[in-house]
Amino acid sequence: MEQSAPIPPRPRLRDRLTVPVLASGGILMAVMQTVVVPLLPDLPRLTGASAATVSWTVTATLLSGAVLTPVLGRAGDMYGKRRVLTAALALMTAGSVMCALSSDIGVLIAARALQGAAASVVPLSISILRDELPPERRGSAVALMSSTVGIGAALGLPLAALVVQYADWHTMFWLTSALGALGVAATWWAVRESPLREPGRFDVAGALGLAAGLVCLLLGVSQGGTWGWGSARVLALFLASAVVLALWCRQQLRAARPLVDLRLVTRPRVGLSHVAALLTGFAFYANSLVTAQLVQAPKATGYGLGLSIVATGLCLLPGGVTMLLFSPLSARISAARGPRITLALGAAVIACGYALRIADSRDLWMIILGASVVATGTTLAYSALPTLILRAVPAAQTASANGVNVLMRTIGQAVSSAAVAAVLVHHSSPLGGAPVPTLHGYLLAFALAGAVALAACAAALSIPGDGPAGGTRRARGATRGARDEAMEGA
Repeated sequence: MEQSAPIPPRPRLRDRLTVPVLASGGILMAVMQTVVVPLLPDLPRLTGASAATVSWTVTATLLSGAVLTPVLGRAGDMYGKRRVLTAALALMTAGSVMCALSSDIGVLIAARALQGAAASVVPLSISILRDELPPERRGSAVALMSSTVGIGAALGLPLAALVVQYADWHTMFWLTSALGALGVAATWWAVRESPLREPGRFDVAGALGLAAGLVCLLLGVSQGGTWGWGSARVLALFLASAVVLALWCRQQLRAARPLVDLRLVTRPRVGLSHVAALLTGFAFYANSLVTAQLVQAPKATGYGLGLSIVATGLCLLPGGVTMLLFSPLSARISAARGPRITLALGAAVIACGYALRIADSRDLWMIILGASVVATGTTLAYSALPTLILRAVPAAQTASANGVNVLMRTIGQAVSSAAVAAVLVHHSSPLGGAPVPTLHGYLLAFALAGAVALAACAAALSIPGDGPAGGTRRARGATRGARDEAMEGA
């Protein structure tokens, strides 16, 4: 049998920079998602639009990210993960340039929708890490990649607030555009294309059906508080979502090459991991959402600290640093005890963090401590989720499977935002002619998030056990087999 020519070794510098470059892309994605937050109070004045219209700069990113994450994940499995990853970063950068060049609210909303493509950066990067790294390096790299979401969010808020406070707001988008262009170039240079592919035709009908169902669902969830949960528009959106997604599931089960392999989802190790992701996303998002409002509340409320947006961002910064420091610990726990134990432990730590928030939400140091404990639990949970998925699915479907897992986190965050808003609106009292949430309302929100974290812990413990050694052997065997098939077909 004729032997293939040896593959020339790659420059060592590129190999060393693969993980840092991918991690920086994840951090940049999270920064892009949060930079608009400090602008929200001023955007109506800056653009001449209503506050309701301005809120779509956040909603558009949420919707497009939820739709594009599984779609781009599947495209990465089929056409090349580095290629699709680079395209996602390029779309994110193009959206930032559009924001830098315009003050028209329509252009800003369209640009923010374009930036939603970056939500696929983390699952695509995790899949690349599985394909390219040896097993002994894979766990810590995946843990770091998973933590970039929280790290970037913690860095983005104070950075954006400082720029908005001391410079023209367009400067912030010029800065992110430059960082995005650097990220595209670095990814193309430092990350090599994986030979693992899943051949077939792209499921266009499945992509359109999933997009329609998710847009109806998330639009109803995100706008329910504004339009009214019992309004005809919201109820029609939920009904349309249920019908479209039911038809989509039927189409996916019949498709020869489905966008999402629902038969994989029915496996307990995959399905329960998705449930845990949804619940963890809910519990995690309430932390930053409620903390930001609590510390900015006026001192006249009796509990508020009246902090500026810059000071608020600095309060959340220790949580981001905590996530960076604890990501290696998550990999060690998963290697020793298995990722489901890490996931359960992380969810339990999140619940303990909310217990601290309930015990004391008046002193700044206790608020920062409680938020940091929640961030620590989130690091453990988010680092374990992709490892569970990587061990449970074929090597050629890792990007699409992780994309669905990130989608479940996104849905959990959207539901968390709606639920927290509903609780705070229901428990408000007038202050200076405007309703302000009461401390009791904030404590109820913490209790709700803590209860959901405990549910995530129960879901994690229900996942069928898989020791670290067995999982690693199966992952190594699946990756080697798929790589050999790809090289034989080349």
